[in-house]
Amino acid sequence: MAEPADELHARVRAAAGEDGRFPAPPVTGWETFPWDVVDGELVTKPFPPPAEERPRLGEGGVDCFLCEDDVPGVIWTDDRWRVKHLAERGGLPLLLMLEPVAHLDLPDLDEEMAAELGRLTVRVARAVEALPNIVRCHVHRWGDGAAHLHVWFVARTEGLLALRGTFSLEWHDILPPGPDDVWRADLAAVASSLAEHGGRALVE
Repeated sequence: MAEPADELHARVRAAAGEDGRFPAPPVTGWETFPWDVVDGELVTKPFPPPAEERPRLGEGGVDCFLCEDDVPGVIWTDDRWRVKHLAERGGLPLLLMLEPVAHLDLPDLDEEMAAELGRLTVRVARAVEALPNIVRCHVHRWGDGAAHLHVWFVARTEGLLALRGTFSLEWHDILPPGPDDVWRADLAAVASSLAEHGGRALVE
């Protein structure tokens, strides 16, 4: 069962510095990070000019780490899809990804797989939101890093309003991970829920 808000908040505050803050997450060093601090004021960086597109990881199916035989973190799979957790844990209760087993990006899905993606998206979100103390499951797809489709599912703890919306992933990189046994129990609950409709749960 995911931690309730008051327990999570107390654990996080105990792990923070004396002023209650954590070091900045890795995203602040990304090339695409749009903010800078000038004379103590938060300002936008100058908008860069157009540039040549860079190849994504696994472009054309070459050296795609998501096509390997033993993809880590898989909690549920069937013949065409899998759900996994990230190898590196963070501060949110759950951060999952739904991926096709075959090397396909979103526009590559035929009508049947597109329909399956819709059903599975709802099932994963429903399973995450059914966990105790979870109020929301955010779903999104970014396609600039890897050429193999991966849809993100981000769980938000009920009562922690700082985790609302698009900044939840930044908090995931900032906050310390929760108890391992709680995390594993939540993974098993989601996998079991998905397996009720077919496929195989790979965690218990």
